[in-house]
Amino acid sequence: MFDVYPIGYVRKLDESRSEIELLPRFSEALKGVDRMEHLLILFWMHRFTPSHRRMMQVHPRGDTTREKLGVFALRSPMRPNPIGVTRVKLIEVRGNRLLVEGLDALDGSPVIDIKSG
Repeated sequence: MFDVYPIGYVRKLDESRSEIELLPRFSEALKGVDRMEHLLILFWMHRFTPSHRRMMQVHPRGDTTREKLGVFALRSPMRPNPIGVTRVKLIEVRGNRLLVEGLDALDGSPVIDIKSG
């Protein structure tokens, strides 16, 4: 087994913009991020229950008129390990906070990694 720890949390500002606040101990890892135009944000979809994690097939986009497909063939949030990945536009770095555009994580979602995108 292994452990995954949050490095920060998402705060939704409006429909398109979010702020990611990193925990203080990870602030130094942001050096150079301000030079990036896009980032990949990996986050934990924290509102899903153990029963959601057991679902291996779902209807694409919840449309029951469409054939069920395996979760590995889709971007569905229903997954054995509910890890979300979104490519975002970096707007600004302010200390240990990133202002980004296009993040589809929910308010309060734990961020588990950030990569250049």
